[in-house]
This record gives sequence, structure tokens and C-alpha cells, in this order.
Amino acid sequence: MTVRRLSAGLVAAALFAPGLAACNADGTPQAGSSATPSATASGSAPATGVPSDAKQALLDSTREISNGNFRFTMSGGGSTAEGQVHEPSQSAQMKVVLGKPTDDLSMTLDLVHIKPDSWVKLDLAGRTATSVPGVQKLNLGKYQHLDQTRIQGNRNLAFDFDQVDPAGSAVLTQGVTEVRKTGEGAYAGTLDVSKAADAGSVDPAVITALGPQARTVPFTAKLDPQGRLNELVLQIPAAGQSPAQEIRMTYSDYGNATPAQQPPADQVVEAPAEFYNLFK
Repeated sequence: MTVRRLSAGLVAAALFAPGLAACNADGTPQAGSSATPSATASGSAPATGVPSDAKQALLDSTREISNGNFRFTMSGGGSTAEGQVHEPSQSAQMKVVLGKPTDDLSMTLDLVHIKPDSWVKLDLAGRTATSVPGVQKLNLGKYQHLDQTRIQGNRNLAFDFDQVDPAGSAVLTQGVTEVRKTGEGAYAGTLDVSKAADAGSVDPAVITALGPQARTVPFTAKLDPQGRLNELVLQIPAAGQSPAQEIRMTYSDYGNATPAQQPPADQVVEAPAEFYNLFK
């Protein structure tokens, strides 16, 4: 039994291969959400210096993310992720919750990456948690040190400091096909997610299932007063066996993240084989 067999439908992130979520997670969009543009684009540049061209404003808004010093959140498919990236110290820290307490199986991971090491504390909960192979070696309440040779290239567990954005917003905004300015620092339109399989925030399997719909996925975006991306929300239509869902990502504290802290030595054990098997 692996994570992929246990679940379906999480907003991924660079740290997780898309498509992970706990059993029975509700992936329907939040009530009242909409990506329908409410106003046409303004032809004048705002006083903040954000470019008047709406698409260019969105493309420019992701540049600061590449500097790798920010906090972020992501949600979708009933699961969430939040954390920070601190490129100056080559570190990142994040908490990922797959599913809800009421699900048959839910999973919480506290991940710490300080190059070249990674640690994760895993918590499995729910009615079927005890059936996970090796659960007694996994639910330890301690951080498990990860063997980098075993997680290299594994988007479930590794963190790529050459691609510091967990959601891949730069890739997503490059796929914008239509956009209108709807207010000060606010935009809405559609984007082509078929070109964003590497973004980390949309399951490639869902993109395939969407077919032609993948080229016109509604979105809204908000920029901060400095023109930096603050929020990006995608409204993913139902496709195949995947229900419609809202994928929301936010960025904050640009330039003000802090270095991740290495877990205390007495709280660290080496990850057992069962852990790596869970994420194959």
C-alpha cells in the first residue's frame, strides 16, 4: 500500500507529486468562489508602478519568488500546505496536511530541508491508519532523517533549491490566455494548464483528463502594492473521476522569511525502509 494507492486529488507542490490526498477528501470548490472577470482592463498604470498591460503585470509578479525568500500556502482537494523558503540559508520548512480528521486516512508531514539534509515528522490518523504497512515504525512522533540518495528526484520528499517555488506560479502565469484587470492589483481570466504540468500545483493526470478544457481554466490573481504575486486561485473543472476543485496559493513576507531550524538530535531517527516504500 502506497500513498498513491491510498489517495487521489491533492494540490501538489514541488515537494509532492500531484495527485496525493487522503481518502474521502472533499475536492469541491468553496462556496461563493468565482473566477469570472467582473470588470474590463484599465488602460492606465496604477501609482504603484505595476505595468498597465495585465498579462505582463502577472508575469512580472512572479519574479520576486525566484529569489527564494518568502512564505506560502496552498490548498485544494481537501488538503493544505504552508511553509517558507529561505534561499540565503539554503533551507525550507513546510507542513502538509493530506485529508481531514474525519477521513478514513489522513496524513500530516512536517518537513525540514537544510541543504544537503532533509527531515520529516509523519503523523498518520484515521480509521485505516493502523492498516498502513509498518505503521508502528512510522508514527513515532520524531523527525526521520532522509537518505538523499533515496529521495533524489522524488517530488514527494525532496526539495529543489534550483526551483524554489512550491506551486510553480511563474509557469502558470506564462500560460495565461486571457486576462482582465478587475480592480487595484486584481486580475481575472483564463490560462492554459496543459502547458503547466511541471508547475507542481496541478495534477498532470487531471490536466490530461480535462482535454480541451485545460486550455481555458478560470483564474483570479491578486498583487501586493509592490506588484508581487499575493494570491493565485485556479478553478479546475470536473474531469474524469476528479471533481471540480479550487486550487489556491498565496505568497507573503517577501524578503522576510527565516532560516529553517534543524530538529534536535534527540528527536531524530533514520527513516526506515517502510517510509520510502510509502512514497513510491
